[in-house]
Amino acid sequence: MSTFSDDALVNDQLRDYWGKAAIRSWAERDIIGERLTITVTKIVSHHSNFVVTANVDGNFDKRGLPDPLVLAFYFTSHNEFIVQLIILRNRRDI
Repeated sequence: MSTFSDDALVNDQLRDYWGKAAIRSWAERDIIGERLTITVTKIVSHHSNFVVTANVDGNFDKRGLPDPLVLAFYFTSHNEFIVQLIILRNRRDI
């Protein structure tokens, strides 16, 4: 939690979590509670943003999801803190 600014925003599954208390609750429930494993496959730096691509697994309902589940974590930093994290499942172009 020390890496997030006090007023940081996390958007996961199209839901907003504003501030450290909400982010902590989200992480305890959706990251720790679901026993997620996140295996980073790529990191791209773009200005003050970082895009981390990772394979994600855990004890969550995987019905209808691809295997592996690949998510993109879009981090925005300011003054060495994370001010925004948006998590998306990108789809492949066919």
